[in-house]
Amino acid sequence: MMSFLRTILLYATAVVATFFLGLTVIIAALLGVKDEPGGIYDNVPRWWSSAVLWAVGVKIRVHGMENASGGEPHIFASNHVSWFDVPSLASTLPRNRFVAKAELFKVPIFGSAMRAVGMIEIQRENRKAAFGALDVAAERIRGGKSVVVFPEGTRGNAYPLRPFKKGPFVLAIAAGVPIVPIIVHGTIEIMPRGSLWAHPGTIDIHLLEPISTTGVDYNHREALMKTVRTRMADAMRDLYGVEALPAMASRLPSSVEMVSSETNTTETR
Repeated sequence: MMSFLRTILLYATAVVATFFLGLTVIIAALLGVKDEPGGIYDNVPRWWSSAVLWAVGVKIRVHGMENASGGEPHIFASNHVSWFDVPSLASTLPRNRFVAKAELFKVPIFGSAMRAVGMIEIQRENRKAAFGALDVAAERIRGGKSVVVFPEGTRGNAYPLRPFKKGPFVLAIAAGVPIVPIIVHGTIEIMPRGSLWAHPGTIDIHLLEPISTTGVDYNHREALMKTVRTRMADAMRDLYGVEALPAMASRLPSSVEMVSSETNTTETR
């Protein structure tokens, strides 16, 4: 019964929040409201995400937020196993924009609001268009925003990391910004892939040590990808006892510098 009530509240909240907040940013864009730090385009995705998390009864625990400190843009690379990965990250991470599949931009009001906010559309089946999305993402980074990517490409139905796509690491090299690997755990329990039912619970977000892209060029993209995936796989194993799925070995053996820092835990609602 609790799950049923929470699910009804989730969809009702999502519809109402999408209508009012979506129209708010669409109108703001039409009126030429500037995209500034802490402004409406930053706040609306956070408010929308917080609303749907509240509706389901989700608590967020954040570990290592200092790894995203400093004010400079990052690329946040996260695992992806549930629709709830997105609102949990959007409600938590500093000024950011997501790379999202093109289908979401076709949803009435929601898709237009995503464009108004500055989310990045990617057509995964169109290689040329996908690389165009990387140019848009680089533009967002130059504008002072971090970009959130899911290097596995799509949602999985279990926690083990799947093989990564190279696109996010090409972007990181082109933009020259650090990559912050992220492990999200607990979202499958909230809503697994393929399910329409939501359950209250706790989501843990682990921001791992940043990985520098300074001095890394295009020829080292596979080594960078391997470094990020290894760090995420190690965290999943050490924290939750989950082993990653096998990945293709990099043809480029060069190493990538790692920047270390300590982690603390914060908790949000």
